[in-house]
Amino acid sequence: MSHTDVFVIGAGPAGLTASYLLTKAGVSTRVIEMDPVYVGGISRTVNYKDFLFDVGGHRFFSKSKEVVALWNEILPDDFITRPRLSRIFYDDKFYSYPLKAFEALNNLGYVESSLCVLSYLFKKTFPNENPETFHQWVSNQFGERLFSIFFKTYTEKVWGMSCDEISADWAAQRIKGLDLWGAMAAALRKSMNPNGSATGANGEVVKTLIESFEYPRRGPGMMWDAAAAKTRAQGGEILMGQALETLVRNEATGVWTITARDQQDGVHNFTANHVISSAPIRELMHALRPAPDALEYADKLRYRDFLTVALIVEKADLFPDNWIYIHDPAVKVGRIQNFRSWSPEMVPDEKLACLGLEYFCFEGDGLWTASDDELFALAKKELAHVDLAQPHEVIDGHVVRQKKAYPVYDDSYKHNVEMIRHEIDTHYRGLHLVGRNGMHKYNNQDHAMMTAMLTVKNIIAGETLYDVWNVNEDAEYHEGGESGVREALSSVRMVPQRVKSAA
Repeated sequence: MSHTDVFVIGAGPAGLTASYLLTKAGVSTRVIEMDPVYVGGISRTVNYKDFLFDVGGHRFFSKSKEVVALWNEILPDDFITRPRLSRIFYDDKFYSYPLKAFEALNNLGYVESSLCVLSYLFKKTFPNENPETFHQWVSNQFGERLFSIFFKTYTEKVWGMSCDEISADWAAQRIKGLDLWGAMAAALRKSMNPNGSATGANGEVVKTLIESFEYPRRGPGMMWDAAAAKTRAQGGEILMGQALETLVRNEATGVWTITARDQQDGVHNFTANHVISSAPIRELMHALRPAPDALEYADKLRYRDFLTVALIVEKADLFPDNWIYIHDPAVKVGRIQNFRSWSPEMVPDEKLACLGLEYFCFEGDGLWTASDDELFALAKKELAHVDLAQPHEVIDGHVVRQKKAYPVYDDSYKHNVEMIRHEIDTHYRGLHLVGRNGMHKYNNQDHAMMTAMLTVKNIIAGETLYDVWNVNEDAEYHEGGESGVREALSSVRMVPQRVKSAA
């Protein structure tokens, strides 16, 4: 039975950040990844006949200087700066996103625009006190009419549930720092000063408004392929096509025994002093032996699944946007990506365009179980509906299904996660949760990376110096602030004499 100091479950952004930093510091590390081919999780780049595309789209922008520095350390020569271009398709019209004041005014019409402002003023006068749902939070920030126009349809496509069932936490996290006045002020500033910065009303940079971002020239998978290669070069091991089956902690020694199963049904056993898990919490809890008391709470956690129908179109570039949000309830597609707009190297033929039509679903529902041919037919029909291309112009395509792409923020998720955290903290020392699914937090890859970076610091120190649950959505550490994060990350580069065991 092979032993390492640290065993990592999942080779996504969090898992590979951990493995890279641990092996760089001389800590023996092993990683298992369920996918037989790709590392990177939902940040991987899929290659179909040399057409490259993201699973969901991943802009490289972070307020955390430490994360940006690590991106450049892992992938020093392959970033390009790309313009952020997004639009909303609503009522047969396209709206720039972030909003352009006069374009939005003309598209909505002066009467509707006035009603939107009055609706906003009404909500500011009579707000929802202590908003608990997405609907309540957004209507407080933007008014009821703008909620109905620009938030309701798309959000319910993403989550497959009413906006009255979605926690306000998700809205506060994804639209942080922005309300109608902030959006209008930013739009007016942009209209009058096209080179202005992406700031809200208080002058703070708002992620929702950024206008450029860094991007690996051949997609985000370059970053995680490089992190995997450097992990291996530093002595780490990454085992592909292996899924976690059981996880047992020896109470006497503190050593973990991990069982994984490969795609040929072969069983592999490992031991480690520490386990870092970026696996979905529900799967992790089902792997623990004996069954944990909090298993009932894990079973209540929900996930939204996702599929991309990539269509190769016999046309030059169809639109300049990275993606277009589809707010039309007449179609099922939620968003349409133009992969060449992410990077020219994503599409090998200048005469062709490659578009990704994104559908949000639940594993096992009608969309998820539809055949590829059925999905191609649906995607071509809906592409024509939004007047971007006709079915006969589509010459090829590829479907990618992604399980558990989004942890669901329903009204009970926070309590469920708190109960699970309590049991892990109490009874499973040496087990560390990181990343989006590992912590059931719908955050970007910079947040996932920071949770892994601080977990590595804790493991090397042999004690919990940082509570990774205090990393906020901007990948900043609440208690320590920037200086605390810098101190934590500078220590990661120290080569330890020995990683302390979990016992």
